Amino acid sequence: MILKMPLLDLREEDLQRGDLVLVDGMPLMVSWTETWEKVKQFQAASGDLLIATYPKAGTTWIQEIVDNVLNADNLNKCHRSPTHDRMPFLEFVLPRNIISGVDQLAAMKPPRVIKTHLPFHLVPKSFWEKNCKTIYVARNPKDNLVSYYHFSRMCKTMPEPGTWEQFFQTFLSGNVAWGSWYEHVKGWWNERNKQQILYLFYEDIKEDPGREIRKLLKFLGKEFLSEETVEEIVWRTSFDVMKENPDANYSSLQSIFDKSISPFMRKGTVGDWKSHFTVSQNEMFDEDYRQKMADTDLRFRFLLQRRQDA
Repeated sequence: MILKMPLLDLREEDLQRGDLVLVDGMPLMVSWTETWEKVKQFQAASGDLLIATYPKAGTTWIQEIVDNVLNADNLNKCHRSPTHDRMPFLEFVLPRNIISGVDQLAAMKPPRVIKTHLPFHLVPKSFWEKNCKTIYVARNPKDNLVSYYHFSRMCKTMPEPGTWEQFFQTFLSGNVAWGSWYEHVKGWWNERNKQQILYLFYEDIKEDPGREIRKLLKFLGKEFLSEETVEEIVWRTSFDVMKENPDANYSSLQSIFDKSISPFMRKGTVGDWKSHFTVSQNEMFDEDYRQKMADTDLRFRFLLQRRQDA
C-alpha cells in the first residue's frame, strides 16, 4: 500500500518559510520538529533499504536508479506513483502534520525503500540493529552548495536563503538544514565499512552511470541483469528523461515548489559552481575545504577529470 500526500489540503499560509532550530545538535526547520521523536523511535524492518544523502547531492537521481534496479523485471512499475510516494522521506513533515514520512512508511509493508538526509549519528538505531543496507551518495561541495542555494530559493518550506553571497557564508558555517556538509559526508564515510553501506559519488555516476549501476547491482545481490537492461536503466534515469518524467521531476508538488524561480531539476552537471563562484569565493572555499578535510582520506572531484586512482 502506498500512502500518498494529500496535497490538496495545503493552504498558502501553511507554506510560510520558517527558521532553523537545533534538534539533537542538527539544524532543522522548526515545523519539522513536530515528529522528531517519532523519527528517532522509527522501527526499521529487516530488508528495508535506506537511501541517504546530504540535501541536493543527487537524491532523486539515485532513488530512480534504485527503483529501476529493483523493478528491472518490469521497468514500467517505476511509474506507479511519484518518487516521494514510492520511497518516503523519513523525517519529512508538512505543516499541520498533513502527512509525514513516518506515517507513509507505517502504511507500507516491508521491505521498504526509505530516503533520509540525516547524518549517520542521527539515523534511527533500528536500521543497524536490523542490518539494513544503505546507499549513500556524496557530491562535491561546490556544486552541492550551488544546487542547495537554488533549491532553497524555490522551496517554500525552506528558510529564506538570502543572497548568493549570504548563502555562501551560511553553507560554510554549516548553519543550513541538516547541518554541515563536511560533517555529513565524513560521518557516513567513516562508518562505511562498519555497516552495510555502499558509498557512491555523484561525479562518478555522472561520468559512467553504467559502471556505478553495476556496483549497485552487486551490493543489492542483483548482478545478473543483462547489459541491455542496464543500458535501459541508464537511459531512463538520465537527466533529460527524468526532467520530463512527472513521476520523477516533482511536478506533483507545485504547491511546495515555486518553479518560476528555479526548476526542481535544474542542470544536473558537474562544475556549474564555476559560473557562480567569484575568484575570492573560490579561494576562500578552497582554504576552508583544505582545513576541514585535513583529517580524512575522503576526496572529491570538482570537475569531470578522471580520478588519479581510476
